[in-house]
Amino acid sequence: MTILSIDQGTTSSRAILFSEEGKPIEVRQKELKLYYPHKGWVEQDANDIWADTLWACEEIISDHEGIKALGITNQRETTILWNKNTGEPLYNAIVWQDRRTADVCSSLKDTGVEPLIQRKTGLLLDPYFSGTKIAWILDNVEGARVLAEQGDVLFGTVDSFLIWRLTEGRVHATDITNASRTMLYDVVEQRWDEELCRIFNVPMAMLPMVKDNVDDFGQATVLSQPLHIWGVAGDQQAAMIGQACFEKGMMKSTYGTGCFALMNIGDEFKVSQNRLLTTVAYRINGDITYALEGSIFVAGAAIQWLRDNLNIFKDASESEALALSVEDSNGVVFVPAFTGLGAPYWNPNARAAILGLTRESNKAHIVRAALEAQAFQTYDLMDAMERDSGINSKAIRVDGGLVKNKFVCQFLADVLDVRIDVPAVTETTALGVAYLAGIGAGVYRDFHDISDRWHVAQTYSPQMDDSVRSESLSLWKISVDLVNR
Repeated sequence: MTILSIDQGTTSSRAILFSEEGKPIEVRQKELKLYYPHKGWVEQDANDIWADTLWACEEIISDHEGIKALGITNQRETTILWNKNTGEPLYNAIVWQDRRTADVCSSLKDTGVEPLIQRKTGLLLDPYFSGTKIAWILDNVEGARVLAEQGDVLFGTVDSFLIWRLTEGRVHATDITNASRTMLYDVVEQRWDEELCRIFNVPMAMLPMVKDNVDDFGQATVLSQPLHIWGVAGDQQAAMIGQACFEKGMMKSTYGTGCFALMNIGDEFKVSQNRLLTTVAYRINGDITYALEGSIFVAGAAIQWLRDNLNIFKDASESEALALSVEDSNGVVFVPAFTGLGAPYWNPNARAAILGLTRESNKAHIVRAALEAQAFQTYDLMDAMERDSGINSKAIRVDGGLVKNKFVCQFLADVLDVRIDVPAVTETTALGVAYLAGIGAGVYRDFHDISDRWHVAQTYSPQMDDSVRSESLSLWKISVDLVNR
């Protein structure tokens, strides 16, 4: 018995087939082009997202019969508006990293609405989220707002767009985790909020139906082997499920294009006092669980930048050997704020910097500093989480492309002073929605079934001397404060 997962991410569109035991059987993937039409703008072609996703699914379906269910996970906050009559996007997908609405967010903050938004959504006013992206398209694409007011425009995050296309326009829906990232959804009342829609000038008629993470999202009849969509979740919540973080206080951190750390805080909504986000972790059978989240906009993307823009190496895997070729970073600090600083700083205008360079600095020091930055950024998140929750985590379950780098994992353990657990199956995002779809299709009973399938492959324990750790964190603090001015 197998389950197919669509994992539509920032840099690629993938389809992964999983066995009932949660092991990946086959993967198909296409790299997705990013466009940067202006400084701080990041876009994708929504039709490419669809075409690449369809191709990946068909490549797997053609080799396998009897697939039980389909699950979808996606890059969150990325915003697509399309004509509901033709299916054509009104504009490119505006990617979560895009900062074009920074001034709009700043103006809204000046009106004093941020506390209201945080109380209802758990989010802070930032161009990261979908609300201001939707308004930008409506206000800047000719005829878009008129079409929307006529009821001819649909909004969706990537999951919603894919569901609509897969079901040939029969289902316009999203799940609660993606809805919770729009800044238009009240996560306490669990509904689209009229007051928030007025603040952002978004017509409510264009918003999708919001469902549980395990629910009937329709039949994907466009596929050559029609599959029922039973599970949907935003990528970070899907990874939390794939990592089986179902108990209060459990924490996962994903190191992909960005870094996203989530801590399970149970069924009680709490507003962060330390500029973190409170988001929906999952909702099953109407029972909701919340998480504290810290979002870092650039993690693996910093290594891509070293590869593609500076040509320091040809393959990202070479970064580990370079980092280990020197004893330390020789005082070099890399603050990778290419698209601003995320939590807990929330400064969309900050820019990346490499500090502490001297004549003896070389490419190995810079690469090591870029990898070390992932631990320092995570420390900032963990420190805020512990102050918000009162929970001192003893272990973090990690995943994402960067955890293949043993230097990164060991440095995380050293700087955070906790155990780092790498799971046997690192495709946790796609695995999470495979589990959700499997619950919906009756393959699994509940989360206990999923927890029993989680296994650790490698553990990293702290080895760094306390004085070295303290000195490293002090240097990071000085550096990030300079960038954050």
